Amino acid sequence: MNRPSLLHIIERLEGFLGKLPETIQRPVLHELTPLKELFLQQRAPRFVLTGSNRLPLQEIVAALFAWAPPADSRELLMELFRWHAMELGGRGTVSFLDARGADTRTIPTIQEELKKQPADILLHLADDGAGVRDAPGEIENLTTFIAAHSVAHPMPKVVGVVLLGVTAVRRDFHNGKISLAPQTTTRSLLQSALQEQPGVGENLLQVVEISSNAASDKAEGDAQQLMSLLARGMRNEARVEMARIAGDRAVQGEIAQMLVKSTTAICAAIGAQPIPLADLPILTALQLLMVSGIMYISGRERSLRAATEFVGALGVNVGAGMILREGTRALLKFFPGWGNIVCGAVAGAGTYAIGRASIGYFLEGVTLKDARRTYLASRKKRSRREPARIKEVEALP
Repeated sequence: MNRPSLLHIIERLEGFLGKLPETIQRPVLHELTPLKELFLQQRAPRFVLTGSNRLPLQEIVAALFAWAPPADSRELLMELFRWHAMELGGRGTVSFLDARGADTRTIPTIQEELKKQPADILLHLADDGAGVRDAPGEIENLTTFIAAHSVAHPMPKVVGVVLLGVTAVRRDFHNGKISLAPQTTTRSLLQSALQEQPGVGENLLQVVEISSNAASDKAEGDAQQLMSLLARGMRNEARVEMARIAGDRAVQGEIAQMLVKSTTAICAAIGAQPIPLADLPILTALQLLMVSGIMYISGRERSLRAATEFVGALGVNVGAGMILREGTRALLKFFPGWGNIVCGAVAGAGTYAIGRASIGYFLEGVTLKDARRTYLASRKKRSRREPARIKEVEALP
């Protein structure tokens, strides 16, 4: 499913909302916002690098994302202090702005870049304790780059990254000996330096250690943990792409649950309105959008056709069968009061059950037979709770 198709569905929904009472519009729009951010405004995650400049950008990205850069990547010319998109071998795309070594002459260029495209997370690199102590300007730059973001955007988060395995040799001039800075000291020094820096400490997510040898098993494990951390710290607009890159089923499940929750609430609120049959195309489109979204989160391509086939395999006929089912549901709306509540409960319970079955099949790896069981069990369980949920949605500010 491409962006114009998504936009068309959202525009139809927003046009339909204009016909509903204002008390219903507000809670539905509240639930619609994360859906628009996750899928309509979806983009690649953006990172700014500061700190240690020992390794080139491609090697840093390889270590952070367990990625094998193309053989000719070192020959690529990149304009300094500008955003660059990097495709991670079919897993997704990330954008990097390498701000390491920025000074008073180049900082304005970076500030302009950040005003055009705000960063999601700033990654501050360190490879030895001496580097943390001797380069306070790099940490001060973090404050400058955070402040460059306009008030219209949330402040970016900061993650400290200690690069293990980089030659961290420094000369002790008092006795002429060469020593290695212990990595545990580097981590604690970096943690303290970032926490104490004004404007940085309150935005600090975590300080992690990553092996610079991207080919090692430890490096892969370190990178996986970092990618999961980054996915959880992302803005909604970049969270889906980061979750696909990370391949972390737990993070993908969290996003899918958010999608199911919002879609269920919207369908329940719309389904409870006394507008016979008018909401059928909207509810069907939302349910298929939810399934295709879960497919995409799992690493598959978005496809309304594939979503329709999956829903059909659950025993939910999106064609004539659903029209009859939803037609029966619509007839209940002619009965005041309880009829609307029942209608909303049916719409919400059906949507939730489809969402739970989709998560089980695409993210948890259950069989189609088990997914069908999940659908039936979830629908029955949700239908008993949905009337209270409808009142809860309508009461949202």
